[in-house]
Amino acid sequence: MKKKVNPLIIILSVLIIKTLIFLLVPTRKDSYKNSSTSISSKKKEVFLRNSSFRPTDSLLLEKNRIETTRLRVKKVYDSQLGVREATGRNDGPQVEAYLAYTGLGKGYAWCAAFVCWVLGQAEVENPKTAWAASLFPHDKLVWPRGRVPTRGSRTTNNEQPITKTACVFGLYYPSLKRIAHCGFIDEWGEKEVITVEGNTNDTGSREGDGVYRKRRPIKSLYAVADWIGKEAK
Repeated sequence: MKKKVNPLIIILSVLIIKTLIFLLVPTRKDSYKNSSTSISSKKKEVFLRNSSFRPTDSLLLEKNRIETTRLRVKKVYDSQLGVREATGRNDGPQVEAYLAYTGLGKGYAWCAAFVCWVLGQAEVENPKTAWAASLFPHDKLVWPRGRVPTRGSRTTNNEQPITKTACVFGLYYPSLKRIAHCGFIDEWGEKEVITVEGNTNDTGSREGDGVYRKRRPIKSLYAVADWIGKEAK
């Protein structure tokens, strides 16, 4: 005759088994989690140890990007050499394209519009203005001649200008009490700069008839701004 199993024993056994499972499963999960974290940390250490990337690489990439942008700006303004007004009244297809970029029609002085248009074609952020003085905010200055460098300007001192190809120069006109002509610096020499500028002529007038390559004395410049580099080098 078979011996009957007490139902209470069966119930207690099931409860004990469930309790053990409940207690053991979380422990296994935690163990797995800790193991994964440990493995992940080891992989990260191995990657950092074997990787050739260094913080200086990002600086080099940024420098290369800036220099590439300078060359792109130069290519654009060089392509505009020879542009002339149609009737000598700040007009003509290309001159009007410069002005239209700033929201103006023909008839306005366009040296600053030319600078902004060129920067825009080279995908460089700019104020899109025909007002020359607006191209020289303190945070873009690399050489404010004749003035003490203000906080936020990017310059060493007035004797050592920090400037490169495609920086923007400004000329100050005492009669107007402001910067009233601007253009691009193509090359900086010991005593002179080679420029490319719009709304000028052979004599270097601020109200000329086209886009010219000019040679100007450094002492004639009032300010130089850099719209390309994030910080002066």
